[in-house]
Amino acid sequence: MSTKTIEEKQYLIRFRADTKSHLTVLDHDICNTNCPDKLCTLFCPGEVYKWEGTRMQVGYEGCHECGSCRIGCPYENIKWEYPLGGHGIVFRLA
Repeated sequence: MSTKTIEEKQYLIRFRADTKSHLTVLDHDICNTNCPDKLCTLFCPGEVYKWEGTRMQVGYEGCHECGSCRIGCPYENIKWEYPLGGHGIVFRLA
């Protein structure tokens, strides 16, 4: 049995994205003025958060639903909810 890297395991993940995001940045100005390191862009394993210009862009379609953004943002500026029923991440074992 071979050991797989995290990157290899991520290829086994599939998503059923909803048309509405379950992730919300509450105040983009907080990201712009109070958070110079944009920490959510560093600790999110799905690389959902991208800083572009003066706003945080959220690619919720690739969210791993781990909740790290909910607890990792030092300003509690991210609202995280479960995706609506039938949507979200689908894990495959292989």
